[in-house]
Amino acid sequence: MASENSPQAARTEWWRADTATLHARKQENEVLKRQLDFEQDSILAELNTRGIRGCSGHSTLSALIGEDFHLIKGDADDRADRVLALHPGVSVDGAPVPPLAPLTAEAAAEGAIGGRQIDAIIRVLARIPSTVPDDGVRAGEMTLVALARRAGPREIAKAGRRLLDHLDPDGKEPRNEDPKDTRPELRFVKHRDGSLGLKARLDLETYARLKSDLDPMAKPHKAIDGIRDSRTQDERYGDAFTDYVRLKTTSRNLPGQAGEATHILVTMSYEDLIRDIGEAHLDLVGPISATDARILACDARVRPGVLGTAGEPLDIGRSKRTVSLAQKYALTIRDGGCTFPGCDMPVPRCTAHHLVFWRHHGETKIDNLVLLCTKHHRLIHHSEWKVQIAQDGLPEFTAPAYLDPTGTPRRNTMHLRT
Repeated sequence: MASENSPQAARTEWWRADTATLHARKQENEVLKRQLDFEQDSILAELNTRGIRGCSGHSTLSALIGEDFHLIKGDADDRADRVLALHPGVSVDGAPVPPLAPLTAEAAAEGAIGGRQIDAIIRVLARIPSTVPDDGVRAGEMTLVALARRAGPREIAKAGRRLLDHLDPDGKEPRNEDPKDTRPELRFVKHRDGSLGLKARLDLETYARLKSDLDPMAKPHKAIDGIRDSRTQDERYGDAFTDYVRLKTTSRNLPGQAGEATHILVTMSYEDLIRDIGEAHLDLVGPISATDARILACDARVRPGVLGTAGEPLDIGRSKRTVSLAQKYALTIRDGGCTFPGCDMPVPRCTAHHLVFWRHHGETKIDNLVLLCTKHHRLIHHSEWKVQIAQDGLPEFTAPAYLDPTGTPRRNTMHLRT
């Protein structure tokens, strides 16, 4: 039988804890883990200064880390780079070498940042030209460390590129693709488990056009905090196709139904609408959750129908709910893409979210709208994240209390035009 203080007893206790306690402990443990990582790296740095070969018989610090901790070479190399960048070392002739990132080391010692955040910072610092004076390098590092305390590796890397643009400008290159020539067929399929699908046979040109449109949208997401995109290729293309259909069906150039733009009807009871519970009925599909209905009602061409207790229609949606072309241009200029902190999703893959929900009589005007990608749109509807328009007219977000008890507003810096 496990003693009261055994690891097994500690594990089984968590089912008793409330959600706020679990979130708080999760954050505390991450800080402790990062502090322990920094202490471990400090030990490795000291072994390195004493001479790895003499201390362990290994030829390099990376070899020691890989062998002793059973890591693959790439992970061992990353860990060794981190150790060498955050701690003083010695040159081949025995002279002391200052750390590349001393301010990053201070934040890592606190447990405020870790892992891939540190890697993102040191990659930027390593690319700063040697002609830049030390106080300029430290000022840049201070900016990146401050960002890293509230952002992930991708946002740090993007800020780093802006920093390097002032010192060592560089560019990127675009890509392109081609089309070519069976009788196209398309079937809508309902599977036995209730899921829906498509079966298609395409001519060569349509295949090439569709694939070239979807390919850029189906690329794996970049690793964040060392976590790689876990979706299969089929899942990535599924997500890309979903965004693609949403993009195409909001186009004002598509043929319509009965003289107006295509709409889908969502119906739900007045009671369920007011209380945010129950389910709605999506035209051509069937039952969906009340939350999904709210998300659809934000910006898609979905017309909501509200039913009374006897099933009579009380309201067949206000079509002005959808964002006008001029408003979409204004949101493009103001937001530049998904406004959620750290998200780099571009404008074409975003929809306009009503801050005061449309069903609560929120108006479709710029100071009640923000652009959000599909993932963060769902997050805002499903979680305690809050978004508002600040005094300067720009969107800002407040994290749930379990993530940030201070309630400090956050903004997205990924779309800054500098």
